[in-house]
Amino acid sequence: MGRLDGKVAIITGSNSGVGAATAELFAKEGAKVVISARRVAPLEEVAAKIEAAGGEVLAVPTDVSKVEDVENLVAKTVEKFGKVDVLVNNAGVLEEGLKPIDCFLEEDLEKVLAVNTKGCLYCTRAVVKEMMKNNSGSIINLDSVAGAFGTGGAAYVTSKAAVIGLTKHTAVRFAGTGIRCNSVNPSTIITPMTMHTDPASLNMDMMGQMRKHMNLSVPPCMPEDVANILLFLASDESRAITGQVLVSDFGATL
Repeated sequence: MGRLDGKVAIITGSNSGVGAATAELFAKEGAKVVISARRVAPLEEVAAKIEAAGGEVLAVPTDVSKVEDVENLVAKTVEKFGKVDVLVNNAGVLEEGLKPIDCFLEEDLEKVLAVNTKGCLYCTRAVVKEMMKNNSGSIINLDSVAGAFGTGGAAYVTSKAAVIGLTKHTAVRFAGTGIRCNSVNPSTIITPMTMHTDPASLNMDMMGQMRKHMNLSVPPCMPEDVANILLFLASDESRAITGQVLVSDFGATL
């Protein structure tokens, strides 16, 4: 208890899955949490659960692909709590069917880049302006082994690989200032988003190629597994760590 006492944390995509688990854990550890997502009803359910457990929470409906929404999210956070100490860029979407480079669709690319990549850029830009006032902060990008190793559909891989580059850029930009940035790259996580994937839509050629590079029999991550890693990176215990790309997949890609 208390590993995040006094900290204010923004967590995007926090109406379910990893985002919700992270918000609940951060609040339990003493953080004031600001949760955001596009769907209002489940966001409010998460907020109610945190409040019932004695945590302090602010829910701000946000579409991270819209600059004005992101700026509103950060403004509401500062208005309520006075600062931002932690940003978890967790909001993300999947493409349909693991389409490889020879099959991807423009609409898939536009959708995943808007949320996974542009949303991460927008949120990071808005938050670092606040963190620079105190020369302190931890930014954690929830990425994917797809971005690290290319194991996924072309559009999704591209969106996540770009975030790895952004992680390193942000770390370099603020090295030595007290502001740091890292990414966590899980393999498959059991969340509502991944469980709603239609097996019939999967590109089997791409699945076959992925099997050559990943041990798909290794257990998947659960949201709580990832949330525990995010807690460490959000806390002062990891203050010497920045610019790192941490794969969390139970060894599936070794």
